[in-house]
Amino acid sequence: MAIGLGKRLLATIWPAQIVRVRVDGIGSHLVAALVLSAVKFHGRLDERGFDDEVVALVGRSFAAQPLEEVDVWATVPLHVAPGLPVSGDYAQPTSKTVFAVTTTRSEAPLLRRRLFRGDGVYWDGAFRARLRRTRPSPRQWH
Repeated sequence: MAIGLGKRLLATIWPAQIVRVRVDGIGSHLVAALVLSAVKFHGRLDERGFDDEVVALVGRSFAAQPLEEVDVWATVPLHVAPGLPVSGDYAQPTSKTVFAVTTTRSEAPLLRRRLFRGDGVYWDGAFRARLRRTRPSPRQWH
């Protein structure tokens, strides 16, 4: 399922790069997880453009698969000093989540409003401020 969803989503070049697509579940309870890069944008991206992309990704995910929920994260890489472990029990974190939202199929029509209000949405302050400082971006995908 993740491969099919990934092919559907990756057919578009999004401003915020999709770095991971995962679908997991038990029986008919399916959840998709989409991870976006919060640093490698394929063009200028402001807060509204980012919100537009998240709404579109969630909508296309629900249209492509019989999912119950879609989780979207955006992450930035963290510097790890050479020689420190990056896997195993003593692993150092290699990324930081700067945005996260979970949407069920029934909540999807309200997602744009939730993003605007910040209802059940995690925004890292510095990431959101960076998006807000960016000149409004033209819609770069379809």
